[in-house]
Amino acid sequence: SPQGRSKKKSRKHQRFMERRAVLEQKGLLSPHGRPGSQSTESGLEEHTALAEANGTTAPRCDKVPKPKQIVSASLSPSASPDSIARHHSVLLSQGNGSSKRVQMSSLALRPGKYVAIDCEMVGTGPQGRLSELARCSVVNYEGDVIYDKYVRPELPIVDYRTRWSGITKQHMKNAIPFKAAQAEILKILKDKIVVGHAIHNDFQALKYFHPKDRTRDTSQSPVLKKRAGLPVRSNVSLKNLARYLLHKKIQVGCKGHSSVEDAQTAMELYRLVEVQWEKELAQSLPPRPPSPITDPAADSSQYLDDQYWPTDLMASSL
Repeated sequence: SPQGRSKKKSRKHQRFMERRAVLEQKGLLSPHGRPGSQSTESGLEEHTALAEANGTTAPRCDKVPKPKQIVSASLSPSASPDSIARHHSVLLSQGNGSSKRVQMSSLALRPGKYVAIDCEMVGTGPQGRLSELARCSVVNYEGDVIYDKYVRPELPIVDYRTRWSGITKQHMKNAIPFKAAQAEILKILKDKIVVGHAIHNDFQALKYFHPKDRTRDTSQSPVLKKRAGLPVRSNVSLKNLARYLLHKKIQVGCKGHSSVEDAQTAMELYRLVEVQWEKELAQSLPPRPPSPITDPAADSSQYLDDQYWPTDLMASSL
């Protein structure tokens, strides 16, 4: 009878609700029909309707969307220094908030792209006039030390230059040979943008030449000199730049310089004016050659014609 069927349906619904309550208590099922909640089915229906209205396809529920990358599509982690500089320039020309985009765009590049270096030298050769590497320190963009070793020169040391270098005879006991240190350091510098002060002296001690477009010399930076209120053509020391711009004292005392401190200071100075430096560098770069115009007639299918095939291949294919 209809009354019996309604009782049967009511009992079935009651058992269903009891099972649902147990699952909700165990956290295996989200609450249903409560204020502020929405069932999975209705949520999917609304999401699908909204996607169709916007002309887009609703994402599948069983796939988790990939997180967005920080680096913009036009700048990859393997970007060359000139493209990085141009990218800075483009972002800076886009108006308000551009400096934040510059920081975000180069954030993923910095740990692997930027390092700062400083070397300490001792005197070798006649009267100790030759300068040879005795210590080398390399720091990353954040100023963390990634290399710091004492190096034994190839020639006997005549003058330790302790007052400036901080090197003593004691340091040479555990120093590594120059060739071994050179190989380790150049491996770090490869494909990097290298920051330093009067950095040509460091490269000379390493018997190495680093590409100019990948070098940032704080002693030659007009941006830093202008900011410090100094003439652009003046020779300025790292010590003075640190005092004027970073308000800190370095190279104090009579124990000599610390190559770690000097490398960290050079990186701090670079970061202080990084955006403006890279912008001016981008503006000074020569214009890129225009992209070749694609000729529709120059289709690869034409090379299937016999005239483009070598005669020996033609003969072997017959």
